[in-house]
Order: sequence, then structure tokens, then C-alpha cells
Amino acid sequence: MDLKSEEALREEAVYEVARKMLIAARTAPKGRGVDNTVMALVGREGIKKISDRLKEMVDKEGAPKFFARDADNILSAPVMLLLGTRIKSLGLNPCGLCGYKNCAEKDAHPGHPCAFNTGDLGIAVGSAVSVAMDHRVDNRIMYTVGQAVLRMGLLGDDVKVVYGIPLSV
Repeated sequence: MDLKSEEALREEAVYEVARKMLIAARTAPKGRGVDNTVMALVGREGIKKISDRLKEMVDKEGAPKFFARDADNILSAPVMLLLGTRIKSLGLNPCGLCGYKNCAEKDAHPGHPCAFNTGDLGIAVGSAVSVAMDHRVDNRIMYTVGQAVLRMGLLGDDVKVVYGIPLSV
């Protein structure tokens, strides 16, 4: 008899939704058509490492206690999306949305995000979680996870803003 438990099928389904979420995030609109987003999926082993890093941030760096709460919460997710952005101005003139007069002035401050970088990331995150909602998969957008991922360098040194989205059923 070909019998699969609901639990086994559930994890497969969550991974499939995660892959669809990445597609939605990638195809979300980007300013001037320039895509500075970086995305990845991480499974249970990677989630455990990120959880450990969050706890370390509380114990050794003085991060708020809710980082430890989030470290425990992500362990129930079989898969987690990581969505981040590189910090690169788009060369728009006029603009100034980042707080600087123009992109040339902003570029003198390479750690300061272009408003379009973070805006595009927000739109990508929104597109991704709408797919999870359409499939009734529990998710949370977590900046705490992003902080650990940045410290771990998981998405590369040029990625400066990251969110994590753990998924579960």
C-alpha cells in the first residue's frame, strides 16, 4: 500500500510553498528594473545555526531578550526564507529620498541604503508572504533573524539589510 503520512507530506508542501515564495519575491517590481535582492532557503540544520547565533547575540552582545524568544520559535520551522538587499544607489536625478541631495552624495556614504533598495526589499517580502498566505502556511517576517544572518555573513558581505521568514504548518 502506498501510504504517506500527513506529517511527511506537510514538510514537502511547506518546501514547495517556500520555492514559490522565492519566485514571487524575485519577480516583484524593482526600481528602474535594477534587482539588488539576494535570497536563499535554509533548512533545519541552518535554522539551528541561526537560532544559536541569536542566543549568542543575547548572551554575549546584549541583544534584547526577544532575540532568544525568536531563536526558540524558529526551531519549529522546517524551512526559512532569507531575503536581503545590497546597498546600491540607482543613479536617479532628481531623487533625494534617502535623505541626501542626490545619488552621488549618497554614494559618499556606502553604508546608507538607497530608499529604493529597502523599498524593493519590502515589496519582495510582501510578495513572498502573500504566497504563504494563499497556501495557508504560517509565517513571520523577522528582523531578528536578519540581524543574525548579517553577522554570520550568510548572504554575502555586500548584503546589508536582511529579513528571515520561517514557515510552518
